[in-house]
Amino acid sequence: MRIRGLGVITDAVLELGPGLTVVTGETGAGKTMVVTGLGLLLGGRADSGAVRADAAQAVVEGRVLVDPSGPVAKAAQDAGAELDDNVLLLARTVTAAGRSRAHAGGRAVPVNVLAEIASELVTVHGQSDQLRLLQPARQRETLDRFAGTRALVTEHSQLHAGLREVERQLEDVVTHARERAHEAAQLRQGLEEIEAVDPQSGEDHQLRDEDARLGHADALRLAAEQAHAALTADGAASAGETGDGPATGASELLGAARHAIDPVRDHDPALAEIGRRLSELGFLVADLAADLASYVAGIESDPARLAVVQQRRAELGALVRRYGQDGPGAGELSPDVAAVLAWGQRASKRLLELDDDGDRVEQLRTRRAELRARLGELAGRLHLERSAAARRLADQVAVELAQLAMPNARLEVLLTQRDDPDGIIVQLDGAPRTVAVAAHGVDDVELQLSPHAGAELRPVAKGASGGELSRVMLALEVVLAGADPVPTFVFDEVDAGVGGRAAIEIGRRLAALARSAQVIVVTHLPQVAAYADRHLLVLKADDGAVTESGVRLLDDEARVAELARMLAGHEESGTARAHAKELRETAAAEVANASS
Repeated sequence: MRIRGLGVITDAVLELGPGLTVVTGETGAGKTMVVTGLGLLLGGRADSGAVRADAAQAVVEGRVLVDPSGPVAKAAQDAGAELDDNVLLLARTVTAAGRSRAHAGGRAVPVNVLAEIASELVTVHGQSDQLRLLQPARQRETLDRFAGTRALVTEHSQLHAGLREVERQLEDVVTHARERAHEAAQLRQGLEEIEAVDPQSGEDHQLRDEDARLGHADALRLAAEQAHAALTADGAASAGETGDGPATGASELLGAARHAIDPVRDHDPALAEIGRRLSELGFLVADLAADLASYVAGIESDPARLAVVQQRRAELGALVRRYGQDGPGAGELSPDVAAVLAWGQRASKRLLELDDDGDRVEQLRTRRAELRARLGELAGRLHLERSAAARRLADQVAVELAQLAMPNARLEVLLTQRDDPDGIIVQLDGAPRTVAVAAHGVDDVELQLSPHAGAELRPVAKGASGGELSRVMLALEVVLAGADPVPTFVFDEVDAGVGGRAAIEIGRRLAALARSAQVIVVTHLPQVAAYADRHLLVLKADDGAVTESGVRLLDDEARVAELARMLAGHEESGTARAHAKELRETAAAEVANASS
């Protein structure tokens, strides 16, 4: 993995491998940025504040060895990514402005594709995960992960959402019955008014045009007659005569112009074209004159029809004012009959819904009963599977805790339910109970711990110290690894608050977990670092930055020096070096014996 421009890291390359890899360094050297970078690479939330102040962007790149037929390869290939000899190249870029880009297999992909890959590839645990483990929801998710019931929980959640929606609709129908009856009466009255008037689509626009024509019939006829006279010189009395003689129409003038050109048009093509255009104008003027004559013959005053049109427009206008204000045609345009017709369609549909309330109430009640029965059955199945898994999880975690210097520790996974007379009936431990139901089921899950002999069981949040909580976290992860395996585990100072023999036991357990998975640990404990197959040291330059050469893969001699620094604060102490060498040799021998 390569990290550039992230936190204190300018440019660093981490050579990760199989087995147990530890990352150590002085406080503030940027060890946690390794986990932050890995989180970005695997679809984590981008924080522009993590970009170095002197960098325009942070870039994290990684090479991941994958099973070409496994879920990681499938998720990548579904997104258009390509594998190179079973190696998937991933990249994530975060700019100082907060923009984020993701790439997989040389293709730009949505960030959620990286997250999908991460869910099958890596499990990351840090100190924040310990805090989340104290939350009841997190404890329930842990149990479901171990029990393999997450698909059942999803089905239960969907069924629960369906029941809530049916109950909401039923409450709406029953609670607002009076309001709905009043709404139905108003809709029915409006539909009756519209039916009585019986407006037709576009009728208002046609009547508006007819109203204007009938109201100005005399003026329209006079204008058309004068225009006809101007074109044809007919009706000289109407058009008037000039002092030089009768008025001449446009048709005669065009004819005179054409007669003047015709004798010589063959001598010049340009003049011939003008003559052709004069002929066309003559035909057009003749057609216009004929249309005007027809218009004059067709227009007439009809006071009775005008009164009918105006009355009809008044009726339509009243409908538009009442029912056309929120339909098509309202808003930027004035409302019209189309808006009234649209209101009528919506009102008819809504009235059918309101009139069907009686049948609908019965249907909703029947549907609610069916969903409650199905939900009760599903919740019972989920409870049974959780109960069986809770016992197995407690037993297996106790075995792991015994190997983490807590030989007498006892973990119990407590399942409780809340009685609720308005809840659902569920078979719990062979007896029906009416209990509250949530999206996740009817069980409240709580991890309880007795850390040593004689101690009573108490909630993990109250009964575990920081070091004990770290070991419970590690024990849970080791157990979950068998139930829901992923190829890589990352622990960010999960050993915080632990020391002495307990630290050695954590190192041993991490080494054991690393026999079946890749394990990467950021640690400050030499007892843990001694068990590593690979040891990476993060070094800061004098200016506080981490350069490419600042992340170094340590050989055996350098590992002893780093362990001595972690033990005594400086690597030159002879006593510390001797202790470090002994610690390293003991751990190496244990790992070798366990592997043989």
